[in-house]
Amino acid sequence: MRRRDKGIDIFSLSFLDIISCGFGAVVMLILISKTDVDVAPTAGTEDVSAMLSQLVTLQNSVSQIQQEMNQKLEVLSSISEQKQSAAAASKALQQQLKALNQKQAATAESIAGLGLVEERLKQASLKTPQKPNKTRDEDVGGIPVDSDYVVFIVDTSGSMKNIWGKVSQEIVNVLNIHPQVKGFQILNDMGQSLISGYDGQWMPDTPARRKSVIELFKKWNAVSNSSPVEGLTAALRKYAKANITTSIYVFGDDYTGSSYDPVIDAITQQNKKLPSGRRLAKIHAIGFISPGTTDRFSVLMREMTKQNDGTFIALPR
Repeated sequence: MRRRDKGIDIFSLSFLDIISCGFGAVVMLILISKTDVDVAPTAGTEDVSAMLSQLVTLQNSVSQIQQEMNQKLEVLSSISEQKQSAAAASKALQQQLKALNQKQAATAESIAGLGLVEERLKQASLKTPQKPNKTRDEDVGGIPVDSDYVVFIVDTSGSMKNIWGKVSQEIVNVLNIHPQVKGFQILNDMGQSLISGYDGQWMPDTPARRKSVIELFKKWNAVSNSSPVEGLTAALRKYAKANITTSIYVFGDDYTGSSYDPVIDAITQQNKKLPSGRRLAKIHAIGFISPGTTDRFSVLMREMTKQNDGTFIALPR
């Protein structure tokens, strides 16, 4: 009998049993393994939340620091502006101090000039005790300052312009020894008024008016023949009246006329005596020394003032 060969089946019942047992063993091992280790999936989320919280905290800190920096920058900017303002104020104060020093120097010079004129006027107004007021001293004479109205006649020629600052100051000095008058006028030696609108009228005497007139006088530029004759004639005709008391001050450094006596006689006759014995005006003169000065002005005005109840004063160089 022929023997049949059997084939080998690997998926037999025994093989399946072995496989099942092995799989069961694996399941058993998994079930009995350690279960106390927490592998919760939320651990990563908590870490992210903590990092986000730290990030927010850092952002808040950065914002706070930035605000503090901005505040400090504003303070620094304010301090810088204050520093610039302080520097500007300091510069302005320095300029004011410089102007005040200049003004103080000018005031000191004015006081010195006024003191000189006052000293000379005090010397000139000394009276001899043994004699009545009618007798005048030939050399000193007197300059009373009791007139209600004052007229200045000023030589505006080129030689006087060379010393115009001194001339302007003496105008101020003479006004200052008349603390208050009812009116005053300034003419040049040709009879031209400093302010044409007041020609033939009196300028009111106020501190503001004196100041403005002196400022105009400093800039005055008028034609002159260096002779006080025309100015005296105009002053006596327009301003000297019988019902008021007037003093005329002639400022000059030279006289260009040809003779003395006819001029003195004509002015003295025009400045007539009133029934009370006084003249229409007292004529005083102040002589200046400028480059090229001669003695002709002093010769003329010494006799002119003597015959017209006035005094001649010669200022030093």
